[in-house]
Amino acid sequence: MKKFSNEQQPTAIDLFSGSGGLTCGIKQAGFKVIGAVELDDTASQSYLLNHPEVHLWQQDITTLTSDEIMKTLNLKSGELDLLAGCPPCQGFSYMRTKNRRQPVDDPRNNLIKQFYRLVEDLNPKTVMLENVPGLNDDNRLQDFCDMLKRNGYHYKKDILDVSNYGVPQRRKRLILLASRLHPIDFIDPDIPKVTVRDTIEKLPKSGTSGDKLHDIRIKFTPKVQEIIKLIPKNGGSRRNLDEEYQLPCHKKNNGFKDVYGRMKWDDVSPTITGGCNSPSKGRFLHPEEDREITLREASLLQTFPPDYKFSLDRGKSKVALMIGNALPPKFIKYHAKTLLDNIRGVGINENHR
Repeated sequence: MKKFSNEQQPTAIDLFSGSGGLTCGIKQAGFKVIGAVELDDTASQSYLLNHPEVHLWQQDITTLTSDEIMKTLNLKSGELDLLAGCPPCQGFSYMRTKNRRQPVDDPRNNLIKQFYRLVEDLNPKTVMLENVPGLNDDNRLQDFCDMLKRNGYHYKKDILDVSNYGVPQRRKRLILLASRLHPIDFIDPDIPKVTVRDTIEKLPKSGTSGDKLHDIRIKFTPKVQEIIKLIPKNGGSRRNLDEEYQLPCHKKNNGFKDVYGRMKWDDVSPTITGGCNSPSKGRFLHPEEDREITLREASLLQTFPPDYKFSLDRGKSKVALMIGNALPPKFIKYHAKTLLDNIRGVGINENHR
């Protein structure tokens, strides 16, 4: 069992860590991540490929006690600088809450209560909670906010588009920042837009790069490959095609109009989802080449580092799911830096900078 010294500050713990997007952003902001929790085997494997120095509990968070966390990480209540996490959000997603065929009472919704429990027990100096916008309307988030107030935290929450924070992707997320040290607020970003072109245009040709995540591809049927070739470059979609080239499933259901669409070079990408390597799941065709975006391209559009590792043990679809479920590190870095400044008292008397 690893033992930790808290001589190097600031420290952070990442709950529901997945493959490590949040950890990556927190590290980039200047925190030392000392602990993480993740149940999924493949996500845990991917996490440790990139963050081997972090103590990872690969278990159900409901079985992990705060006493075990503090003993293992050599922490006392109140010493941790940041407790951060994104409770699994599928139960709060727009599709789940709007589609009455899906149960709204998803058991994963209650995992925010585990975050609640650990905030009360560990009493961190700051807290970051990130999720899909749908959580904002759930009473469990209000309970979480009430708990923060009772425990002396200042907090702010908002729904933000990550494309305003240098992420080359259109993606709205709920983020909550809290501090028991000083009042906290969001800082207006002054970051130029980053485009698809900026992010992936200069990559080596897919299939010859030597990077498995960039070379592994979907094998399309000749019919689908022909359709892809006909879709106009740089933002075209299946709606540009004649009737004879429309797939039967699209003729029956004209919804989800972005499927088999191309990204635009000089715009941000659409939201990178768990189906990001399949054009049948969204606007995930390369702007110019007659192919889907690669897993490496999807990872870069999420702002993972170019050499970030994902385990392929369960195939490319599992990697796509891990990438799509991840938090964009660049977005997280920005807000983690706000919390770090709060801990250090930077700009507190300057209208929160």
